[in-house]
Amino acid sequence: MKEISKLMNYRDSIKVVDATLRDGGLVNDFFFDDEFVRALYLANIKAGVDYMEFGYKGDKEMFDPQKFGKWKFCDEDALRAVVGDNDTDLKIAVMADVGRCSYKKDIRPREESVIDLIRVATYLNQMPTAVDMIEDAKNKGYEVSCNIMAISAAQEADVKTALDILGKSPVDVIYIVDSFGALYPEQMQRVAALYVEFAEKYGKKIGIHAHNNQQLAFANTIEAVGDGVDWLDATYGAMGRGAGNCAMELLLGFLKNPKYNVYPVIQFIEQHINKLHDEGVVWGYDLQYLMTGLLNQHPRTAIAFTKDKRRDYAEFYKEIVAND
Repeated sequence: MKEISKLMNYRDSIKVVDATLRDGGLVNDFFFDDEFVRALYLANIKAGVDYMEFGYKGDKEMFDPQKFGKWKFCDEDALRAVVGDNDTDLKIAVMADVGRCSYKKDIRPREESVIDLIRVATYLNQMPTAVDMIEDAKNKGYEVSCNIMAISAAQEADVKTALDILGKSPVDVIYIVDSFGALYPEQMQRVAALYVEFAEKYGKKIGIHAHNNQQLAFANTIEAVGDGVDWLDATYGAMGRGAGNCAMELLLGFLKNPKYNVYPVIQFIEQHINKLHDEGVVWGYDLQYLMTGLLNQHPRTAIAFTKDKRRDYAEFYKEIVAND
């Protein structure tokens, strides 16, 4: 059990990252209107959120710009149309996916950009390229984090090797990512202990990005807080791929740091997130996501089930068990 002081006090080292546009963009192909994006930016400023992730640096030769909204690519002009020179305390982040980003060309030197943080996303088998991306971004002057995806499906020995490699790199923050929403808090405690061990050895920070397949994204996030994880991802209304993420309104309500204010989050959800629901945009916990989480599977089959508007849950369960 966590010491009660860890739950009633706050750490100055904690950083909250809003991933609504980036993870939420996977639900609607990044077609957010300008009013939504601008309002989210202002809400984050008012709420005291530390970083706002605008989307991906997607490779336009791989992804057709006609089929995705602008936040799949996060061009500098698009960013500046919202934030100007961003003369605020809120920092701007984008994600660069290994194998899906022309990073040497599309990520400018820091002095030419309003972006502060490059978030490299990688699977364990892509680690050499991830390190090259980290070094490239660091040499260009950015803060850099690295999200190791699908950690629940990885062998511990492979994770240790990856953490050692990242520890020797110039990365600032290493993320625990429960991509499948498969971890339970007691497992998160053990994973966090392993990551923190390497972080302390190499002078890094640790973050968490949780998915809500088993309605544990918030539980796993606050478990990680008590285990020494400082960088916390969340989204407004838990908007995100499939079952969604840790809800910003829950997280800010939990954190005791007076710099954070949950009221602007509630306002934004009322005025903008609920509108997306009314327009038919779908995300959030449902049985199909529970099933893939229980089986520690990627939610792509559950996403397809949702898009097809299927309701035959028992048949779906038999299908994914057969393919497990």
